[in-house]
Amino acid sequence: MKEFREAKSRIQISTGESVRIIRELQELSQNKLAAVTGIPQSTISAIERDRINLGVERAKVLAKALRCHPAVLVFPNWDIESEIAA
Repeated sequence: MKEFREAKSRIQISTGESVRIIRELQELSQNKLAAVTGIPQSTISAIERDRINLGVERAKVLAKALRCHPAVLVFPNWDIESEIAA
């Protein structure tokens, strides 16, 4: 008998929310992230609120600072399993 079920995704998150979540998990403030990346704090705030697009170059810079792959920031809801099955 299987004791556990595989968890299902229940929420969709935006690109900005993925940036904020990863930043907060690493206990970085927007100001600290701005200092590390050279991206103005106001721009980071606007990205996190989905007011402006992240863009490829900013995604690369933020991903390096947040120690993650840029795809984690750009495609937070991508389901690779459904792509493989298609």
